[in-house]
Amino acid sequence: MPRIPLTWLAEHVSLPTGASALQVATDLSRVGLEEEAIIGAQVTGPLVVGRVLDLAGEPQKNGKTINWVRVDVGPEHDEAADDPEDPQPGQERPSRGIVCGAHNFERGDLVVVSLPGTVLPGDFAIAARKTYGHTSDGMICSGQELGLGEDPSGEDGIIVLGRGHAEGVTAEPGDDAIALLGLADEIVEINVTPDRGYCFSMRGVAREYSHATGAAFTDPVTAVDLAAPHGTGVDVQLRDDAPVRDRPGCSRFVALEVRGVDPSAQTPRWMARRLTQAGMRPISLIVDVTNYVMLDFGQPLHAYDAEQVVAPIVVRRARRGEKLTTLDDVTRTLDPEDLLITDSDGGEGARVLGIAGVMGGEDTEVSGATKDIILEAATFEPVTVARSARRHRLPSEASKRFERGVDPRLPLVAASRAAQLIARFGGGEIAARSTDEGAVQEPDAIRLDVGDAERVVGIEYSPAQVRGALERIGCTVDDGGEGVLVVTPPSWRPDLTLREDLVEEIARLVGYEKIPSVLPTAPGGRGLTVAQRARRHAHRALVEAGLTEVASYPFVASGVFDTLRYEAGDVRRDAVRLLNPLADDEPLLRTSLLQSLLPVARRNLGRGEESVAIFQVATTSIARGGEARAPIPPAAQRPTDAELEELLGALPAQTRALGAVVGGASGPDSWQGEPAAWGWADAFDLAHRAAAAVGARLEVRQVESAPFHPGRAGELRITGADGEPAVIGHAGELHPAVVKEFALPARASALELDLEALIASAPGVVRAAPVSTYPLAKEDFAFVVEDSVPASAVEAAIVVGIGDLAEDVHLFDVYTGDQIGDGKKSLAFAVRLRSSEGTLSAEEIGEARARCIATVGTAVGGVLRA
Repeated sequence: MPRIPLTWLAEHVSLPTGASALQVATDLSRVGLEEEAIIGAQVTGPLVVGRVLDLAGEPQKNGKTINWVRVDVGPEHDEAADDPEDPQPGQERPSRGIVCGAHNFERGDLVVVSLPGTVLPGDFAIAARKTYGHTSDGMICSGQELGLGEDPSGEDGIIVLGRGHAEGVTAEPGDDAIALLGLADEIVEINVTPDRGYCFSMRGVAREYSHATGAAFTDPVTAVDLAAPHGTGVDVQLRDDAPVRDRPGCSRFVALEVRGVDPSAQTPRWMARRLTQAGMRPISLIVDVTNYVMLDFGQPLHAYDAEQVVAPIVVRRARRGEKLTTLDDVTRTLDPEDLLITDSDGGEGARVLGIAGVMGGEDTEVSGATKDIILEAATFEPVTVARSARRHRLPSEASKRFERGVDPRLPLVAASRAAQLIARFGGGEIAARSTDEGAVQEPDAIRLDVGDAERVVGIEYSPAQVRGALERIGCTVDDGGEGVLVVTPPSWRPDLTLREDLVEEIARLVGYEKIPSVLPTAPGGRGLTVAQRARRHAHRALVEAGLTEVASYPFVASGVFDTLRYEAGDVRRDAVRLLNPLADDEPLLRTSLLQSLLPVARRNLGRGEESVAIFQVATTSIARGGEARAPIPPAAQRPTDAELEELLGALPAQTRALGAVVGGASGPDSWQGEPAAWGWADAFDLAHRAAAAVGARLEVRQVESAPFHPGRAGELRITGADGEPAVIGHAGELHPAVVKEFALPARASALELDLEALIASAPGVVRAAPVSTYPLAKEDFAFVVEDSVPASAVEAAIVVGIGDLAEDVHLFDVYTGDQIGDGKKSLAFAVRLRSSEGTLSAEEIGEARARCIATVGTAVGGVLRA
């Protein structure tokens, strides 16, 4: 996120007197540059210039020597708060006494003094305090304490504004040091979208501020004296034999030498301060100048130690196996797609100097002994730089700009500006000639109908507004006849390639606020769809049962299928593989909700939860198979119905599923004792709750299915549209191996069902049943059946046998054991009978009971248990 100091911005565009960071941020937001943060003044309170009147070194018991300093801070501030016992040797005028541990100053020096009441960066408040036997009435400040970074002089100590009474020093004791050092500067941090790379510079932001306010903009590029024409400078060869998208990796390369630079030359304080305000750490004069010019113009630069470079400089693709130790001291294996800067004619013995547009190598790094440098300013292809930066996980300030597009006309200007600054502050001599290989690629013209902006945006734009907006952003606009404009974008806007890009600029420059917000009117009486209401009912049913809804990413690892014990031919192994996954270890889309829900349960338990009761409603995807290929229809026309059908047929089979995981205690402890633990029966109960909430019915049949425990799980079935049963999910206790793998509570259970299919199985119209006013009759039945007979089949037989008198049938007990024999089970049902015509007699109840027993025996072979 670029940081824009207002004083720096004001050098390129006219800011109103007293303009605040908030106002500037508001103005920039009108043209699409959103405020990320506003950084206020770094220092507040009485920070003043002081002159050292006297200092006395005082050794301490800890081996440290401190200075007891008398400082003149001007008549307004020389009201000492010292102890009366503190000596003022030989001083006739008032002063303040301050304890200071630095030793890089002497009597007569001008220093920066923070008086009591000053607040330094980091919310560090200054107050008079007793220390080392004195009352220190303030603090003499270093550059780091003021947020200015390290002292450019390289000394470890306080800031010395002037030595003695040297000529040229205009500051006097008592002067405001905040204004003198620029510490009152406000900074606006903005968010730049990927298509606005030119705004990673003061030049670009100043131009945008001019667009927003109409303030006068002065392009800093026009004030630079360009280096001499190329011809005899550094030998540079462009040899990209594997361009990306038929575009060379480097279209222009400028090299400019500066010789005889003073290695001890320091970065001027104003430049170091600006770099710090912009979020960069001052390092050395040469490096700081390249960074300063990059922040100002937007053109990344790189400086080589000329004595370490063997001409010619060659720009080429990497050879397989080549390595480079970059400036971050990491040795990297290069990829053949990487564009490199090399020397020694690019032969087998050539050294790699850096990854183009990303980072240089340590072999030719400028150091404290560098006297001769070669400045590089180039135009690199954005895709090439972006791929290298991501491939090596090496984001840099340079790559951030190159991958968004840099003005191809800047290299010679930026190199000239940097060379001039280095020569000015480092005493070097700029070479007589520069090297400028390659050419500037001119942008393609775009044809725009004058009425296109109105048709796309929906509001009226006059021809003058259309032409004026495009010319304001730097476009050349020519008349193409018949209401058509021929627009050539400026060199710094590589993002303008289509008619729609120009329309967006017109809307932005005329003003987004001019576009009315018109919301569509919702037709009355429709409300939620049946499916939407059903999903909400299912959601509410599980929440009311005590579960918590969670959200999990749909991405899973390929190993999850083995972890969940899927068989080799299981359809749930047919997952969609992503070409560009968020994480390399999770490249697949889930085929089952439990694949992502179980890791969420493990994470919650690992963070202190003692039980788990979670659910999620989300989509799952099953791949169509290797033979499914989506066609690529032409963009010039709408796809045909056949093409659309083929496209849809190649998409993964998706459905909205409901999944839940429960385990551990079902509630908190109380005086009544420990609560019951969640179990397999609860998983089935939750499935029935969800079904009842949407108006559907589920049948349960015992099966073995991963990842569930054999014998403690079942499939969930509905009656399909064809009247045949259809499996839509499973529920039960999880397999012990799965429980162990995910560190779940013992006997944790789960369920998963196809929610869309469940909702579709519900009747479209629910008819209200009449309520009988006659009394209820109760009968209980216990039938012994084979283990393979589902309880739902017995229930259905009971309903058929009893007929219309059956008001409710409920299974309340399942028993297996020696009393009924192997391979059999006893199912006990509570049956409620009621007639709508009168009170049931004993004979009618007896007849209904007999019909029930006979029907169960005929339908499922059930025998009434004695």
